[in-house]
Amino acid sequence: MAYVTIIAMLALIEYQYFGVLVGGARQRSGISAPAVVGDPAFERSFRAHQNTLEQLIIFIPALYGTAFYVGELYAVAGGVVFMIGRALYFRSYSKDAEKRGPGMMISMVSNVSLMLAALIGALVAVI
Repeated sequence: MAYVTIIAMLALIEYQYFGVLVGGARQRSGISAPAVVGDPAFERSFRAHQNTLEQLIIFIPALYGTAFYVGELYAVAGGVVFMIGRALYFRSYSKDAEKRGPGMMISMVSNVSLMLAALIGALVAVI
């Protein structure tokens, strides 16, 4: 499970990095906390960061469930795909909200695959 934990921690580091980028966008926009509206560039970065948090709530348990019930290699592969999708999503959404689709789809497919794999693996273990 060490490799899965490495992937989970890398995903959290990626999320932290996105937070740093949001902080930079906040500073450039001149929007003081706690405000989150007023500059479209900041708002896009902020929203991309928030959406990544929403996806992490699904990703982390699905990653570990897949590793436990299906296999570590499958979980790691899904985790790498998730992180690539999130990076693409954050980058594209921060520039142009209309272009966020591919990154969202990549990370969503990864999350759905990990959830289904964990669920099916657990059901097979029960039977």
